[in-house]
Amino acid sequence: MTVGEFLAAISPVLEFEILQGRRGMENEIRSPRIQKLGMVLAGFSGFVHTDRIHIFGGSEMHFLRSLDPEARASAIHRLKNYRICCIVITNSLEVPEEFVEKSLEEAIPLFRSPASSSATIASITGFLDKRLAPRMTIHGVLLEVFGLGVLLLGPSGIGKSECALELVIKGHRLITDDFVEITRHGIDKITGSGGKVLKHHMELRGLGIIDIRELFGISATGASQNIDLVVRLERWKPDAEYDRLGLDPSTVDFLGVSIPVVDMPVGPGRNISTLVEVAARIQLLRQRGHLPAKEIN
Repeated sequence: MTVGEFLAAISPVLEFEILQGRRGMENEIRSPRIQKLGMVLAGFSGFVHTDRIHIFGGSEMHFLRSLDPEARASAIHRLKNYRICCIVITNSLEVPEEFVEKSLEEAIPLFRSPASSSATIASITGFLDKRLAPRMTIHGVLLEVFGLGVLLLGPSGIGKSECALELVIKGHRLITDDFVEITRHGIDKITGSGGKVLKHHMELRGLGIIDIRELFGISATGASQNIDLVVRLERWKPDAEYDRLGLDPSTVDFLGVSIPVVDMPVGPGRNISTLVEVAARIQLLRQRGHLPAKEIN
């Protein structure tokens, strides 16, 4: 995201004062992690990440004050060697005028916050973790079933929405229908949510667009949910081989995270919503280390 976008989103939280914003607002922030500006001022160039927001706090101020005027000017001049995306000054610290002038010269936006360094860092990293998280969109239906995020996949017309509707009637929650935005948090957690337009709406052939929240109440919908299980619906093929023991669970990868997957054939006489509930219960048992199929085997 650009520094200008970051400023517009985070200013209401950290009450930023713009010390230098005439140049560099189009600079790009590419990492949710921050870096203390002391490395730049001290000249350790090999450790400087220019795509991160740099924090100027009490330790950096004490470092500048410990230098004589010539050395202080030299340290500030080192800003010229880097294309830092922006600098945030904490604790409402006063900085030397030449620091602001050098930021303008090098197109480095300069903001000041009254919050402490620790509070500023926590707010910035928390915001950027969500905003810069890897994401993708897929066609499917996401529900919360027994507290688990269950993602239904399958070809168009297979009955995903009808299955989801039956699960909602049974007391489970719809997160999103048709459009699922998947976001990775950390190294092993992915979250699914709906778009701003669809939200708690669902399309049912023959009925059109329905509003789940209006029909079943606010408790029947949710905004987002961690994805714990994927159920892939497919049309029943008499000559196909399907897993009948459950000894070797399969997984599917989204954004580098492996999620347990169940391939479920759809055919006459099969109550898919009940089977999805059972699959969710089995996954809960697996998470607790209970594997019935292996015990029977």
